Amino acid sequence: MRNVSQQLRLLQQSFDAFDEAAAARLGLNRTDLRCLDLVLGAGQWAGGEGPGGEGPAGELSAGELSAALKLSPAATTTVIDRLERAGLVTRSRDAANRRRVLVTATDAARAAEAEVYLPVGAAGAEALSRYDEDQLATILDFLQAARRVQEGQVARLGADSG
Repeated sequence: MRNVSQQLRLLQQSFDAFDEAAAARLGLNRTDLRCLDLVLGAGQWAGGEGPGGEGPAGELSAGELSAALKLSPAATTTVIDRLERAGLVTRSRDAANRRRVLVTATDAARAAEAEVYLPVGAAGAEALSRYDEDQLATILDFLQAARRVQEGQVARLGADSG
């Protein structure tokens, strides 16, 4: 169990280092990178596990972003402003609800995704190709359980600070 815990800590650190390098490569801060990642992933989440599960790929409302980033609407607007100036997102009014602002990934954002994130996915898929279906099911179960633990700890820390 100790080795697993140690490897999880190292994995978390590697994710953090990757995010730092990705943000630097794209000339973004970490919050802006998180926002861009949410917009790029919008509409791709299975089973409603992430924000924007119902909308088109690459589109989230400003409110959905604010909730996912845990930022105030004003702070979220500032993030969207920076991403828009960088040419990575556009914003438009929702045709069905003119009060709702939609944030959409641009072609430049998709190019950044191809440069930064798609190689990670390909390398991960290659690493997982050595496992059979039963092993992959166990890995998936572990990842889901680990995410639930992390989300619970985030909630605990939030409750403790309130």
